[in-house]
Amino acid sequence: MAEIIQQRIEDRIPELEQLERVGLFTPKEIKAVIKKVSALEYKLQRRTLAKEDFINYIQYEVNLLELIKKRRLRVGYKFKKDEIELSIVQRIHGIFNRATTKWKDDLQLWLSHVAFCKKWATKSQLSRVFSAVLAIHPDKPVLWIMAAKWEMEDRLSSESARHLFLRALRFHPESRKIYQEYFRMELMHAEKLRKEKKEFTLANMEGEFDYPEEILRGDLAKVVFTEAVKKIKGADFILSLLSIAKLFDFTEDLQKEILDELQTLYADDPLTWDYLARKELEAESLPSTEYTSKHTKATDMARKEDRCCAVYEEAVKTIPSEAMWKHYITFCQERLKRKTSAQELKEKRQERLLAVFHRAHESKLQSQDMYKQWLQLLLSLGLTDKAKEIAVVATRYFSQSSDMWQSSLQTLMELKSPDVDLLFEEAFRSIGPKECLLVWTMWLDWCDQNKNPEEMELVYKKAVHSVNPAVSVAMKEKYLEWAYRSSGYKKAKKVFKSLHESHPFSLEFVKRMIQIEKEQDSPKMLNLREYYERALREFGSTDADVWLDYIKEELSHPHGKPENCGQIYWRAIKMLQGDNVEYFVSKYTLLQTGHLQ
Repeated sequence: MAEIIQQRIEDRIPELEQLERVGLFTPKEIKAVIKKVSALEYKLQRRTLAKEDFINYIQYEVNLLELIKKRRLRVGYKFKKDEIELSIVQRIHGIFNRATTKWKDDLQLWLSHVAFCKKWATKSQLSRVFSAVLAIHPDKPVLWIMAAKWEMEDRLSSESARHLFLRALRFHPESRKIYQEYFRMELMHAEKLRKEKKEFTLANMEGEFDYPEEILRGDLAKVVFTEAVKKIKGADFILSLLSIAKLFDFTEDLQKEILDELQTLYADDPLTWDYLARKELEAESLPSTEYTSKHTKATDMARKEDRCCAVYEEAVKTIPSEAMWKHYITFCQERLKRKTSAQELKEKRQERLLAVFHRAHESKLQSQDMYKQWLQLLLSLGLTDKAKEIAVVATRYFSQSSDMWQSSLQTLMELKSPDVDLLFEEAFRSIGPKECLLVWTMWLDWCDQNKNPEEMELVYKKAVHSVNPAVSVAMKEKYLEWAYRSSGYKKAKKVFKSLHESHPFSLEFVKRMIQIEKEQDSPKMLNLREYYERALREFGSTDADVWLDYIKEELSHPHGKPENCGQIYWRAIKMLQGDNVEYFVSKYTLLQTGHLQ
């Protein structure tokens, strides 16, 4: 092993000598480099190899390259790069190769090698890296795309990129992303050739530009599109290809063919109708010279939006569905959010959105989210009576939905509706036990702000006797807290005594009563013992900390009895179960030795 390391150190001597000779490193720094490199090499020669050692070595070499680059800029010396930087770069490639051979499945390691190759412009090496990683990870579409884009954009080789995409499709014949990028690549290739032809023509060069017209107008991309739609279904996929085609100004015919295919294959898809409707916004506007006023411009925009809505109207008649109404509503919302100084246009957008919401509601094809958005719109416009009406109606349609109930109840609470209590009662009867707690919490918060103490107490008494255990437990904690906050210690103690025999209740309920007692000017140890004993009866077999807190209370309280601690200790040992016994004993030992407060 030592001979191998020594040989590798000697292989570095020419570059180190060059670094010292040209003044980029001092002799002292060269010695430090040799020392550090020796340590890193030893780690790479151990029997049990660690990936982190390879990464650290690579990072050190990259940092060395960066330092050399900065010093070259500072001293203005640009020579001897082959003897110095190239040698370091080749060595980093070697370390990467050893690491990726050992840990073939580590994709991040491969990607780090790719990133290094790109940064330090080692094109030939990057081709080999891509070949190796694709041989091991052919199941990763992103790698095929990355390799093909590099061939196209960095090496300017459309033929190599095309070959990679075709190979990728053998492994992933139904990959949307591969087809999208392949389609984009062919259009980029056609655009590149068109630019070359234009430059060739402008330069009046002799000879002929021998690329076929079919290639120049993007027929290869059309072939990709035709194959793609055979393999991959969905209007959204065709629309994604159409959006790519729109990025190139020579694809009018191709765009038309894609649109025709979309309408043929997915005539009853809401996405198709949504696209066709929005396309009306792209219609040519009046010439700018004809915009004699802001009113004229607003009128032109209103006319375009009317055409869009005409398509949407046809759509909701042709395919009446929740998805279609959602597209229509979303479009109207987007138009309303657009800023305009024309008050008439703004009012028209607002009226249209309200009308579309209402019609979707009447058709019973409106989703929960749409109802929530409708309520927000009505509140923002100050249409309180309508908001109350829709809040109640929405809960009828989605009576099992906790989210819908919360949204509707929140609306009625904001409007201070007298029907809030009745709607809460209905909510408790409609929604499941798991969602009840959130609604109960909402009601209590509302009552706390809008009811007198007597009414509030009646609500709490009803809540703590809920048939849902989770609600009952949580409400007891809130009831105790409210009683203490609103009426003080005596009321809290009364509430606790009325509930501590009513199962179920939580440990936090008892702990809060203990805390309330301790917050008094003269906390009574007799009461604290009573509360701790109550906690131990219910939770003593599973919670060791309650026993420890009880012991600490006897030790720290002015009227505590430290002699009781031994008895409490033995009771805990008998009552605790499983690992809780060991935990308790260790904590008790620390308490006795003064290491636990």
